Amino acid sequence: MKLLFDQNLSRKLVARLTDIFPDSSHVQFHNLTKAEDIDIWEFAKSQNFCIVTQDADFAERSRLYGAPPKVIWLRCGNALTSRIEAIFRSGVEIIQQIISDRSIDCLELY
Repeated sequence: MKLLFDQNLSRKLVARLTDIFPDSSHVQFHNLTKAEDIDIWEFAKSQNFCIVTQDADFAERSRLYGAPPKVIWLRCGNALTSRIEAIFRSGVEIIQQIISDRSIDCLELY
């Protein structure tokens, strides 16, 4: 499973989570830091990424249009990168499940 971390999250998460999400990336690595949400959405869709964000806009877009791409919406507020890493590590099984479940478009993590 490939995660695409949005601009509002640290790009360090890519390296920190490489053991459980090896093909992940960050929007900065694809010159998408100033891109509109629709451009990030279309990029994620075409490259088979799941968008990881703290931005409600992607969750709303997911409700309107469904997947792909799937969305992981972090609802933990402004948290340290280590805290976000811990959320992903503790939720790795459920995250992997939603990727294969066609009935789920968006997962909210706290």
